[in-house]
Amino acid sequence: MAEPAKSPVIVEVADVAIVGGGPIGLATALFARRAGLSVIVLDRGRPPIDGACGEGLMPDAVEHLATLGVDLERMGGFPFRGIRYLEGDLVAEGVFPGRRGLAVRRADFHAALVARSEEAGIDLRWATPARGLAAGGVETDEGPVRARFVVGADGLRSKVRAWAGLERASAAPPRFGMRRHFHAEPWCDFVEVYWGPGCEAYVYGVGPSRMGVALLWSGEKARFDELLEPFPSVAARLRDAPVASRDLGAGPLDRRVTGVVRGNVALVGDASGYRDAITGEGIAKGLHQAEALGAALARGDLSSYPEAHRRASRLPDAMTAITMAFERRPRLRRRALSALAREPAIFSRLLGIHSRALPVRSLGAGGAFRLAWHFVAG
Repeated sequence: MAEPAKSPVIVEVADVAIVGGGPIGLATALFARRAGLSVIVLDRGRPPIDGACGEGLMPDAVEHLATLGVDLERMGGFPFRGIRYLEGDLVAEGVFPGRRGLAVRRADFHAALVARSEEAGIDLRWATPARGLAAGGVETDEGPVRARFVVGADGLRSKVRAWAGLERASAAPPRFGMRRHFHAEPWCDFVEVYWGPGCEAYVYGVGPSRMGVALLWSGEKARFDELLEPFPSVAARLRDAPVASRDLGAGPLDRRVTGVVRGNVALVGDASGYRDAITGEGIAKGLHQAEALGAALARGDLSSYPEAHRRASRLPDAMTAITMAFERRPRLRRRALSALAREPAIFSRLLGIHSRALPVRSLGAGGAFRLAWHFVAG
């Protein structure tokens, strides 16, 4: 006797299906849930999910997380009050004008977001990879997820971006990132950025007895210890410190898109286009995008999201473009760092603009002129 044909499994219907359960995917889910929408999150991994980047939360990122009800105490971490640039004998320091930033281990950050998402009643489907877009939803091994809207929050190598036909080739030289933690006491309450030949080192505390070092570089893939050699002062401080985590890398970093919406599909976070981690604002930028997308989803209309995405990305993308130009031109970079070192108050104001605590006009014509004068004078 023949067995009866099996009917396909239909995963319950939701207003929003989000592919990617990383920080920005979960933040988007929380914004949508706060508007009363039902949300299913699909991710191939299991929490807590670690990552190579996204451990430095700018003040506006911390504020967004607090607004979403994420338990910041649960994340632990290490507050930082500003950014310190170092190259040779040059040191430039800027201090945030208001709230501090927070450096936190990515796995702890993710665990706190997962806990908040569970509290909010979001349907989290771990170990459930998306296999493609379907009419009215997403295909999985368990069957189709029916949803009015599909969100691609699946990172740099976004499959949703490719499935929706929103991917655009990048002509930028390849850039990569790598991160390692050490058992060591933080030596300052700044994120220190060391500039070297074709490579930058970001050094930060992530707890009372743990340091993080993130390296960004251009060219080919390389090993962490080789990349750290051009930064002898950092290497010397950490020489005897035990390694506290496995090395994690990411790249190539530059990802371009033809748009962020197609039909009922929207992209957010790294999936919606990425320039570089050189300004350390990836999470903050993604949270602003998530808030804008959550508002569009609540209205049931994605037509406003592309412009809102552009507004959320315009300032950080401009800052990244400027900083990348200095990364490629060492002589201009030293002039810029020298100008910032001579004008710490203006540097602090720029950090306030960068973290959206201050409007762009707060720089003023006088501040812009003084920076330009120092830059030209060298």
